[in-house]
Amino acid sequence: MAEKFATKFDRTDVSVGNLKAVCTRNGWSTGAAGKLRNKGKSLIFTPEQSEWLRANAEVSRDRIHAEFRQRFPDAQISAAQIIGFRKRNGLKTGRSGYFEKGHQPWTKGKKIGSHPNSAKTQFKAGQTPVNVLPIGSERVRDDGYVEIKVELRNPYTNAPTRFVMKHKYLWEQKNGEVPKGHVLKSLDGDKANCDPSNWEPVPRGLLPRLNGKSGRDYDGAPAEIKPTILKIAKLEHAARNAIKEKDKVK
Repeated sequence: MAEKFATKFDRTDVSVGNLKAVCTRNGWSTGAAGKLRNKGKSLIFTPEQSEWLRANAEVSRDRIHAEFRQRFPDAQISAAQIIGFRKRNGLKTGRSGYFEKGHQPWTKGKKIGSHPNSAKTQFKAGQTPVNVLPIGSERVRDDGYVEIKVELRNPYTNAPTRFVMKHKYLWEQKNGEVPKGHVLKSLDGDKANCDPSNWEPVPRGLLPRLNGKSGRDYDGAPAEIKPTILKIAKLEHAARNAIKEKDKVK
């Protein structure tokens, strides 16, 4: 095509790649293969084979290849090629893949675990799984906080036990619930120190004034200046709230 195009239009600057791109964009098929494909004829299967596949569309995928080879023993056709032909031509087996209403499973009426190899791996009545942790077990979260397993019903799974934040659990056991809008702040900056005396409820809006972005980094500051940092943060937070209330009155 490139040679004929150059001779016809005296365009030696047009490459084979340029012409291929034009054909692709316009959906033009070239060569003998393209001619047969444009006529709707298969390049792999003979008309007789194509007709046989259409007539046997309901044969299952795992049997069709064997039956095809039996009918056409000289054909060098793979199972994948037959599957491709059926997909391209929309041939359906008529099966949905779902169990029909009233279907009886082959295990119905059979006693599960009758084989010794199956029975020895099954849970026994009263058996406790090896991965169950006892009450009081602890684990450390990625953010450094400690969790403890306690006898409280899990509101999400309805289980009789759950893991909770240890520092909050111990603090509330001694002082009652954390005030609304407040969170517990570690006074020494150590999240693993869960002693109730090491935690103080502070307004949630106060926390940004204590983190590293504020330039103070309360947790990483020396112990002797931590109380001063906390007092300054509280004063700033109170002043900000006073301004907001004043603006509301205006």
